[in-house]
Amino acid sequence: MSDRHKWRPVIRKPGPELRELARFHPNGTWTGTVLPGGMGPGSPEMTARGHARCDWIIDGLWLSCHFEQDQFVGEEKILTWKARWIAGYDASAGEYRAVGVDSNGVSFIFHGSIEGDSLIMDSMGEGPVRLRFTWTAPPGRPVSWKNEMSVAGGPWQLIEEYDIKPEG
Repeated sequence: MSDRHKWRPVIRKPGPELRELARFHPNGTWTGTVLPGGMGPGSPEMTARGHARCDWIIDGLWLSCHFEQDQFVGEEKILTWKARWIAGYDASAGEYRAVGVDSNGVSFIFHGSIEGDSLIMDSMGEGPVRLRFTWTAPPGRPVSWKNEMSVAGGPWQLIEEYDIKPEG
């Protein structure tokens, strides 16, 4: 057999890291509040109703989620926010990675880890705004999700926090 026939590609298969990731991303709905300033300086407090739908893609190695959230000031609908979140375990980097894009025309790349019952994902890079998403999934309780931002290296500020009611 020649040397060119000895090489075999590494075929990644879903492992325990992805089973862990799945518990933080249920298909479901939520309601709650976007805090004042959460959509930018001067933005008012808003009520929010949203939903998530996640599916495994690319041979089960990546979780692709569609998020959509209606936001209201009083009874007036201000916007429908939409986002795509693709997350998985990057075997080369040895950590969870994700990319998020949304209807505000913003994109972020995230990295993170699971610490106890929480998945913590921080945006990467040197942009003026950094995001931190935290999902917490204690056994027997709803998954909660928290969105925080840091502007110009300042302290983390809560934007919104929800309990996700699973479908079904």
